Amino acid sequence: MDLATLIGLFGALAVVLTSIILGGSAGTFVNTPSILVVLGGTALVTMMKFSLSKFFSAASIAVKAFLYKPMNAEELIAEAVDLAKSARQGGLLALEDREIKDEFMKNGLTLLIDGHPAETVRAMLQKDLAQTLRRHGDGQDIFKAIGDVGPAMGMIGTLIGLVQMLANMDDPKQIGPAMAVALLTTLYGAVLANVIALPIADKLAVRSREENTNKSLIIDALLSIQGGQNPRVIENMLEAYLPRSKRKEDDVEGA
Repeated sequence: MDLATLIGLFGALAVVLTSIILGGSAGTFVNTPSILVVLGGTALVTMMKFSLSKFFSAASIAVKAFLYKPMNAEELIAEAVDLAKSARQGGLLALEDREIKDEFMKNGLTLLIDGHPAETVRAMLQKDLAQTLRRHGDGQDIFKAIGDVGPAMGMIGTLIGLVQMLANMDDPKQIGPAMAVALLTTLYGAVLANVIALPIADKLAVRSREENTNKSLIIDALLSIQGGQNPRVIENMLEAYLPRSKRKEDDVEGA
């Protein structure tokens, strides 16, 4: 579980709600027409931009920002080196009963054990990676669209409220509710975009980069294992995926 996302989201919402409560009556900030314009309008306009299947899959994609915790590159390198040592001693069939945490690595290892050529393994794994990144891109696009549409719907609600207010200037009782719609829709749109939608889109982009790095590392590792390279050479090659501060400084010894 990604604590940074959870703490950031709920912390930001708590700050906004605390400010509202400390400033007076919280009920003043609840307005049904404003909620309808911003939430309903944003959902419908965003739906227009995408297919229904992509739109409704956005929720499951967003869960990835909260719950998905990928293995870090150091763990993947350690596991790859361990697999390389076992394969060097007993061949690829010695890896058949190994417990693999990462599903992508597990699937790739199955391809190696089944005896597929390196070109086929690379093509299949890279296709899997490309499809994963495409799904991530769809999720990012949906939440970016929500971030764009939300404030725009808030502005539309503001204009509706101003029109209602100006049309009822002779009735002071109508000015307050109309101004509430005018101001609250802008508030709702800003919160929806800047506290929820855009941060989720950015976190999904981070997750996409992490998965791209991890899966690229796994592809290089598996193909090196299949090629029978020395585990030490594999380790040093894969350390290129690590920040320089985490790489080992010792030189590569002879294979």
